[in-house]
Amino acid sequence: MSARELVVLGTASQVPTRHRNHNGYLLRWDGEGILFDPGEGTQRQMLRAGVAVHDLDRICVTHFHGDHSLGLAGVIQRINLDRVPHEITAHYPRSGKRFFDRLRYATAYRETVRLTEVPVDADGVLATTPAYTLEARRLSHPVEAYGYRLVEPDGRRMLPDRLAAHGIKGPDVGRLQREGSLNGVPLEAVSEVRRGQRFAFVMDTRLCDGVHALAEGCDLLVIESTFLDEDERLAVEYGHLTAGQAARAARDAGVRHLVLTHFSQRYDDAEEFERQAREAGFDGELTVARDLLRVPVPKRR
Repeated sequence: MSARELVVLGTASQVPTRHRNHNGYLLRWDGEGILFDPGEGTQRQMLRAGVAVHDLDRICVTHFHGDHSLGLAGVIQRINLDRVPHEITAHYPRSGKRFFDRLRYATAYRETVRLTEVPVDADGVLATTPAYTLEARRLSHPVEAYGYRLVEPDGRRMLPDRLAAHGIKGPDVGRLQREGSLNGVPLEAVSEVRRGQRFAFVMDTRLCDGVHALAEGCDLLVIESTFLDEDERLAVEYGHLTAGQAARAARDAGVRHLVLTHFSQRYDDAEEFERQAREAGFDGELTVARDLLRVPVPKRR
């Protein structure tokens, strides 16, 4: 199993179908799990995907339409039923706190787990850990919505030929990494920057500055493409993207792997989303998401 992967739990938009559950996406990032937009049925989809609530460390909700949040009640109660031994943090638009509270306490149960709420009310950093920085950006939808972006800190890649040229080997390599220099040789002379990986999650939105900021330079971008291009008028009216719009945003942002999802029930042919995305000029790795699919974060270049 990849240490960094997306587990797709559901891919439908407002109305689920026989083959597509409401939204739900789990990002595995090394030893941590971030659940995005748990729609109705997420708890059962987790079971089918082999995902446990013990795998969760954060829950990120983009906005409070039902297909992105109705599963919160079941997931939160399961977290408590299973007595997850660690703290879980929940992010959501602050303007929707009344909805979060109603879902969190939809029915009676015993709270056994610390669930910390960190609402979002502006663009910026939500959390910084040794493994990543989690950011939010405002999107354009009829209700307040935010997308999320995870950025790994840059590191350094040691260059064996340069180390050898300076006679540095064995334990001295680790000492050089820790101290920044060794016997007058700076770390920069025997290494190069290893760019941190980047992931973004963009749901219900029209094209806006937030979409472009979230997508910029992503290794893996998960983005809604509710409509096909011929229905762009509906996309604008209801605050969504078409396949072509999503693909052009990814192309312009230099995205390496694009995952299209959140499909309207009006379409039967998923391949048409891929065709339109390619016509829009995106030439990177492309996945039209389906339920229970696993998508690894691309390996470093």
